[in-house]
Amino acid sequence: MEGLKTNRRIEMQILSASVEILNQLESILEQIHSQDFSRPSVLLSGSTIGQHLRHTLEFFLCLEKGFKEGVINYDKRGHDKRIESDKSLAISAINKISHFVASHPIDKALGLEVGYEHNSERCCLISTNYYRELTYNIEHAVHHMAIVKIGVREVAPYVILPDNFGIAASTVRYRDTLINQA
Repeated sequence: MEGLKTNRRIEMQILSASVEILNQLESILEQIHSQDFSRPSVLLSGSTIGQHLRHTLEFFLCLEKGFKEGVINYDKRGHDKRIESDKSLAISAINKISHFVASHPIDKALGLEVGYEHNSERCCLISTNYYRELTYNIEHAVHHMAIVKIGVREVAPYVILPDNFGIAASTVRYRDTLINQA
């Protein structure tokens, strides 16, 4: 019985973290002006907030597609330039992902297709599962959110970000421990 409780607790943490990240990304879209969403950032080497957001969302979309097919390949993303420049399309993608995550709370065995040879399309298939890949997407999103935060501060400083935006949960806990010890 304890194992079942543990699995449910894990499931709720992963799903809750996914929803929180998607909500935070949507909050940026609701606040940022369209021209700033696609404005190149000097601090981001010319990339845009929209590009980082699109990249993050497309990983979640690859997971959704892979969940249905049984095999995920993050290299085969859509690279849909419209998502990085059209806020309404980005919000639609977030809503699609949120619906997928909410309606798929059960773990499932999957394959992860990866290829690291520069001169070949040859891939390897690695065993994984839905929860592991959802966890990877959370970590990947937090990483890109930290980059987005830098871009927002440069090109859209009027956007209000949550205090812990782009910061790993473990870092938040560590900071809280330091504050409590002071």
